[in-house]
Amino acid sequence: MIEIREALTKKEQKQFLEFPNELYKDNPYYVPPLYLDEKKIFRPDYVYYDTCEAVYFNAYKDGVMAGRISGILQTASNKKHNEKRIRFTRFDAIDDLEVSKALFDAVEEWGRKKGMDTICGPLGFSDLEREGLLIEGFDQLATFEEQYNADYYQKHIEALGYEKEVDWYESQIRVPKDYDGYFHKMSEYIMKRYNLHWGSAKNINEFIDKYLDKFFDLLDESYDLLYGTVPFTDNMKKMMLSNFRMIIKQKYVDAVLDENENLVCLGICFPALSEAVQKSGGHLTPPALARLLKAINRPKVLDFGLIGVKKEYLNRGVSACFAARVIDVMRLDKIEHAETNLNLEYNAAIRNLWKRFDAKEHKVRRAYVKKL
Repeated sequence: MIEIREALTKKEQKQFLEFPNELYKDNPYYVPPLYLDEKKIFRPDYVYYDTCEAVYFNAYKDGVMAGRISGILQTASNKKHNEKRIRFTRFDAIDDLEVSKALFDAVEEWGRKKGMDTICGPLGFSDLEREGLLIEGFDQLATFEEQYNADYYQKHIEALGYEKEVDWYESQIRVPKDYDGYFHKMSEYIMKRYNLHWGSAKNINEFIDKYLDKFFDLLDESYDLLYGTVPFTDNMKKMMLSNFRMIIKQKYVDAVLDENENLVCLGICFPALSEAVQKSGGHLTPPALARLLKAINRPKVLDFGLIGVKKEYLNRGVSACFAARVIDVMRLDKIEHAETNLNLEYNAAIRNLWKRFDAKEHKVRRAYVKKL
């Protein structure tokens, strides 16, 4: 017998949060989110609830927790695109199609009651959350920024009538052993041609104070037409600012400015935190905190985060400047490799950029869509 129950009590909410850790407890590629951050989804003042509604369902088979799913009504996105969509996210289940069907039936019915006509996902509240269903790369360690899932999820979702809407590719890149200086030559040429220069700051706090407001404006502009993105609210900016101060180091952030000090390009890399949070299931135990500090201060791997380029500079090769700085940092800190995280399948420019590294596209993620 399968029972679907909305996660309303503290016990049910705890089950919702802990289920993927139980499901993947013996999987070496699964990486949990920070538990304290995930708990915030059940707070009425959660950062996204000024523009969103959400529902959370648990599935029980014969009385035992067997799956979970969340539905999101992202009103800012619907208004932006003139749509009537809900998103599904945080879907996890045992390999039982009936469990998955019961979960999706529940979230689809919730969407219909809200007057929506389409469901898509996996998509979170914004582009800052984990998104996309892993469809290739099940034997690759997940990054801290993205979700891991088993291969049968795709079979279940497609069996329930969902179709592909868009794919993302992820690459693992290394500095080529025979690197010929291409990016550095291009960077020098582009900087001179367009009268650009690098931003400067003594530390990360000064960097944030000088450039962060301009950065959010740049992201809203450069991400405007990308799949699943929504404008940054003041609360989202505050959340990002808090997270940045915790884990970002000055040398992993670069800004390119024009002669009038306008921000042209900004890129952020994060020390990879996957291995640091795996053992504790995302809980910040004393050993986990020690591992986090070590990962932040002496990273072996970098994860690419947010990269924004002003629209009029998109086809002027500015990304080569960022690539040159990445190579410098990887060499200086003896970084083993970097993870690009998600690149949309139609973003040929960025995918071709990585081909000049020692690179391999090792993961693919997919967003699905279905009419209600």
